[in-house]
Amino acid sequence: VEKIEEQLASLRIAKRSTLSEEPAYLLDIDVSKPASSESCRFVAVSCSNKSIRVYNRETLNFLREYSSRPGTLNGVRFAGGCDSVVFSACSDGTLKCWDIRLATQKAVQVFSGYPSNVFISFDINCSDLIICAGTEKVEKDTFLVFWDARGVTNCASTTKEPLGVYSESHNDDITKICFHPTSPNLVVSGSTDGLVNVFDVNKDNEDDALISTCNSDSSVSFIGWSGKDYKQVYCMTHDEGFCWWDIAQLDTEEPITLLHVLDVRDAVCVENDSLHYLVGGLYHEKADKLFLIGGTSTGNIHLISCGTDGLSLVGTLGGGHSATVRSFCWNLTDESLLTGGEDAQLLLWKPGAVERSLTKKTSMKIASSVQKRVRVHNSFLKSRKK
Repeated sequence: VEKIEEQLASLRIAKRSTLSEEPAYLLDIDVSKPASSESCRFVAVSCSNKSIRVYNRETLNFLREYSSRPGTLNGVRFAGGCDSVVFSACSDGTLKCWDIRLATQKAVQVFSGYPSNVFISFDINCSDLIICAGTEKVEKDTFLVFWDARGVTNCASTTKEPLGVYSESHNDDITKICFHPTSPNLVVSGSTDGLVNVFDVNKDNEDDALISTCNSDSSVSFIGWSGKDYKQVYCMTHDEGFCWWDIAQLDTEEPITLLHVLDVRDAVCVENDSLHYLVGGLYHEKADKLFLIGGTSTGNIHLISCGTDGLSLVGTLGGGHSATVRSFCWNLTDESLLTGGEDAQLLLWKPGAVERSLTKKTSMKIASSVQKRVRVHNSFLKSRKK
């Protein structure tokens, strides 16, 4: 953890995206998976104005915007095998796929659900073979819908029908879906019904596929895999709770719950600051350590370390965002961090980076009374430096 503390302490803002004409909250971030010889080239961001924006990974220059109005786009994922193919779930009952190499605004592939489906979560497995999307509850129905994703990278502009659905395991909105990082047949789903379900999709039917059901006792806001060989599952809840389970213990006498924290805001001590919310989690393979990312309404970012004995603050990043941070993507290969927030800013943090311009920094924030004070402060700094 000490090494990670050092990494965090060395992070500085390297780039900021320019503010678009229509500022929007940045809700979800994904980076393209690099071919072995290259670094990842693209960043895609899901925005509150129902669009997906794509940026150059290194410069944060804006490249493309995809919209699905009147439908709402939820979440964003790049294909693993083709770094120019990006997906998003849509409230119109489809999953859409775009190819950044093409100048068109049109989806190159559409995965259609059933007429009543409103998709609010999705993921694609590590072998790019299966896509799974979760629906809002409509009347009494809530579904996990599956498609065959093969052929996407050939960009055949066709509509694909589902392979099938799971309909029995959740009874409320399915808020999160996350495939296993290395086992293409394993997927975990989380719902506002409080349940976190692990499935083996190679099994013939839903009953056989359901490996485990863990109860968070609250509405699930984030889920992920962790631990050696990723045999653990964790979740966060909409009331800032945290649960962590060891799926490897299912067939043993050992308890599977590693940690259950009802309210992380009360459990983590932050000196001279506070913790207002959780954003998500990240398992650090080299350190074999699970970390949570949280923050404050003024834009500070807290890194929290997880152990079976509890949670502890590792460090804080300040001076970047001026409002709640809603999304992040931590790249462990080059130790860089991307963050997006309610101030409509996308930031790239790198170890030891130097941001070029102070004036640019302030003009990009959404105006607020706090902002005006910051602007005066920065111009004062600038005049002193001359």
